[in-house]
Amino acid sequence: MTLVLLVRHGLTAVTGSVLSGWTPGISLDDRGTAQAQALATRLAPVPLDAIVCSPLDRCAQTAAAIAAGRPGVPFHTDDRVGECRYGDWTGKPLKKLAKEPLWRVVQQHPSGARFPGPDGESMLEMQYRAVSAVRDWNFRLGPEATYVVCSHGDVIKAIVTDALGLHLDQCQRVQADPCSLTVIRYTPLRPFVVRMNDTGGDVAGLIRHEGGRPGRRAESDGVVGGGAGQGVTAAGAREAVTADAQG
Repeated sequence: MTLVLLVRHGLTAVTGSVLSGWTPGISLDDRGTAQAQALATRLAPVPLDAIVCSPLDRCAQTAAAIAAGRPGVPFHTDDRVGECRYGDWTGKPLKKLAKEPLWRVVQQHPSGARFPGPDGESMLEMQYRAVSAVRDWNFRLGPEATYVVCSHGDVIKAIVTDALGLHLDQCQRVQADPCSLTVIRYTPLRPFVVRMNDTGGDVAGLIRHEGGRPGRRAESDGVVGGGAGQGVTAAGAREAVTADAQG
C-alpha cells in the first residue's frame, strides 16, 4: 500500500481574501511559517520516501520545512500538483469574485466550471492532472512508499473527492485548511481516506512497522463492522481488552 500525505501550504498575507492562483512571489507570512514548522515537527517521526511539491513559493516553503533534517529524502517539484489555473480571476479579491455568475457554478456544479481567460482551466482538468500525478508517483515510488504531496486547497479537495469515489461536484463538501494534513492509503483495489483536514492529530498510526503489512487482498478490503483501527490487529485488540479487564 502507498501512503500519500497531502499537505496544504501554510498561511500567506492574502490567504482567504485574494485568489492568489499562480501569482509568483506569494510567500508564507509569519503565521504560515510557524504552521509549516509545527507540521514539520509533528511529521518528524514519520519516515518519508519522497516529497512532491507544487512549484509555487508558498508550497515550496512549506515543503522545505518538512524536508529540513531529511537530507536523504528526494524532493521533486511537479507542476501537476500546482494550483488550479484561475485565469482572469487570478489576483482578484474573493469578495468581488463572489458576485460573479461563475462563482455559483464553482459552488454548485464545479465539474462545469471553466475559469475565464486564455490561461484559465476547468476544474475537471485540474482534477485530472492532480490525480494523474498522484497515481504516477504511487507507481514510481512503489507500494511500500510513504510520501508527501504539498499542494493547494482546491487541488487537495479534488484528489480526496476522487479517492472517495465521488463526482467532482461533491468537492465543496471537503475542507482543506492551511497546513492541514490529509492522508490517503492507496491499495491495489481502492484508496482509503485515512484522515482529512488534520491540523493537530497524532501521527503514530502513519509509521510503518516491520511485519505489519497485510496481504494484498486484506489491505484492499474494507473491514466489515469498522475494525479496531489502523495498525491494530485482532489479536492486539483482544490483548487490549483483556488487559483493560484485568486492570
